[in-house]
Amino acid sequence: MDRMEQILKSISSFLWGAPVLILLAAVGLLFGCKTKFFQFRKFGYILKNTAGEMFKKGGGAKGKEGTLTPLQAVSSALAGCVGTANIAGVATAMVVGGPGAVFWMWVVALLGMLTKCVEVTLGQYYRVKGEDGVYYGGPMYYIERGMGRKWKPLAVIFSVTIILGGLGTAAFAQPYTMSTAVQNSLGIPAWITTVAAAVICGVVLLGGVKSIGGFCEKLTPAMCLIYVVGVLGVIIINLEHVPAAFAAIFRYAFAPMPAVGGLAGSTVALALRQGAARGTFSNEAGCGSSPITHATAITDHPFKEGMYGCFEVFVDTLVVCTMTALGILCAGPEIWQSGLEAEALTMAAFSTAYGSTVGKLLVTIPLALFAFSTMVGWEINYESAFFYLFPKGKQSKVFKYAIRILWLVPGFLALGKTPQVIWTIVDIVSGFWCIPNAIALLALSGVFMRIYRDYESKYISKTKPVSQPLEYVGKD
Repeated sequence: MDRMEQILKSISSFLWGAPVLILLAAVGLLFGCKTKFFQFRKFGYILKNTAGEMFKKGGGAKGKEGTLTPLQAVSSALAGCVGTANIAGVATAMVVGGPGAVFWMWVVALLGMLTKCVEVTLGQYYRVKGEDGVYYGGPMYYIERGMGRKWKPLAVIFSVTIILGGLGTAAFAQPYTMSTAVQNSLGIPAWITTVAAAVICGVVLLGGVKSIGGFCEKLTPAMCLIYVVGVLGVIIINLEHVPAAFAAIFRYAFAPMPAVGGLAGSTVALALRQGAARGTFSNEAGCGSSPITHATAITDHPFKEGMYGCFEVFVDTLVVCTMTALGILCAGPEIWQSGLEAEALTMAAFSTAYGSTVGKLLVTIPLALFAFSTMVGWEINYESAFFYLFPKGKQSKVFKYAIRILWLVPGFLALGKTPQVIWTIVDIVSGFWCIPNAIALLALSGVFMRIYRDYESKYISKTKPVSQPLEYVGKD
């Protein structure tokens, strides 16, 4: 391990030790207590008003203000968070932190469902309509408009970390994992896949936010379904290993795992850190990225869009990530203890059910789609952060094309790097952008609760007329 890799690991260990974990847990627990854990009490209601509404014409929204339909917004946000972390990232977490990392991934997701609901709600509430007709929102807007102009430096810091984080995660890590998987599975050189992805992504980005939303609306549901069906086959064929898989998850969540097979062993702290970091990177709850995309959505109440945040975390982590983990563990100890890492471990698990050739394809194709969709969907966040820092850029075609071209560059820089280094970099940048967003969520907890109570009285308890407008409590 060279000096730079050691430094990166030290930074990652510090960030995903006490600082970020305590902060995100505090946010999740605070809003859980304030809403009496709405995500658990009203889980059926959430599904009914998200999954049950978004495929209807207009997404079930009565309001006319917004840029993307709810389906386009949730598809773009899911495209941004359902990425290679769901396949390669989960495998890496289990290699480094052991099966117990999956348990802590679940804990982060259960708390994160409401955290994401809060940030999406605030993103909708404080959004603004740009001169180009597109709606913009997210932490940089609710920091400045909700907390006051004196907090603008924090909004600027967040915007800078989103730009750097987007370039490091979606534009750097995703193309790397995609091109490496295609090379290992199909023998196509990594640089060819990277070039092809950059060209196709560039074409989609030319049309702006609406083009991205339309593209993700078609791709995201299909790619999730393909992968879930594929991994279900692995679990069903290895059904006898399911009890042992769950036993390993719960056992090593609270006890150190000894060195076995090709694994070096792990501590409880390492399992917790790996599960929390990988889960947070995957579902992005508390990171402040999804509110930027959801701020563009057409809806008639901020909290209604906020519930899509709960739905996203559920799909991303509690469904897709869990399926990956169970698929790997159900393949047997000879697979998950083999020492393989990233997508190679997932491919080995699929091969036990479908054979080597088909198994590799059933991982490579969804992996490539997940990675590509993240490249496309996450660009909305990156571009919005640029426009917050440089408002006049919205009116400049040259500026727009320049930042979109810049988005395509990091994929080429990732060629030749090792998986551990890639995911360590991802942990660092995602840790940095969580901090200013979490501060804002805590500061604006009172605003969120007023929005939540307004929605509850209009749509759940129905004690207030729906036609009564939501009082604006933001600061100019």
